[in-house]
Amino acid sequence: MTDAALIGPVPAPELHVMTYNIRRRLPHVLPGSPDRWSTRRPLVRRILAAEQPTILGVQEALADQVDDVGDALGSRYRWIGFGRNPSGRGERCPIFYDDDRLELRQWRQFALSSTPEVAGSRSWGNLVRRVVVTAEFTDRATGARVLASNTHLDHLSTRSRLESARYLVARATAASAADPEATIVLTGDVNADVDSAVHRRLTETGVLRDTWEAATERLTPQWGTFSNYRRLRQGGKRIDLILVGPGVVVERTGINAVRFDGAAASDHEPVQAVIRPAAAVRAEAA
Repeated sequence: MTDAALIGPVPAPELHVMTYNIRRRLPHVLPGSPDRWSTRRPLVRRILAAEQPTILGVQEALADQVDDVGDALGSRYRWIGFGRNPSGRGERCPIFYDDDRLELRQWRQFALSSTPEVAGSRSWGNLVRRVVVTAEFTDRATGARVLASNTHLDHLSTRSRLESARYLVARATAASAADPEATIVLTGDVNADVDSAVHRRLTETGVLRDTWEAATERLTPQWGTFSNYRRLRQGGKRIDLILVGPGVVVERTGINAVRFDGAAASDHEPVQAVIRPAAAVRAEAA
């Protein structure tokens, strides 16, 4: 029996987008800790099996956790992205996608640094390597061009977060200018609240819009997306975001704060949104 979904599978031309920091597997965890991956893995699986997003951006995934997420989603899903270290190992920010719906055209991974083409490079004061994974898809149902990116900004360096945000906006701006019809989606844990300079830098030009703010319907209260396994708080900090480009219609969104007998699947709550490409909206109106 499948658990009840907050959104679940959606029909074309809608796209169901999710961002989820699943919390990396730690080598040493005290007995009974809510952080234990062996305890959380089946809970993550239940969420993903129910939701079946078209695009899923995951943060903090180690190689075995990537495999676990893929198994939970099912055989029609594929994923892209490698580790953030120069060797290609370490934590990943993979993009999972429904291959029945989206055809992958190309993908790249860039370091969030002053030398983005150099794998594993660091700049701007962050001690931890940070990356963004980018992908170009063709929607098999509508023919729409979908440009997806997934990232995890630094947790300590404000400068790194701001410079990373500047880089992400520049990429989105260039993509939108090159193809105004493209459906641009950015998922990620930005480690900054919505009243921060980082959020302003991400959204101030209007090229990227916060789906929580742009949605026609909100399916849940504004839960804080980083609960750290504690009690849910309405009005808490939203540090996990789904941003979309110009012309993308955001139909509904929600913060999936599901609990299983009181237990959380991660220290972050997944954020979900149903979007509709601008080209599809115009076609329906014609």
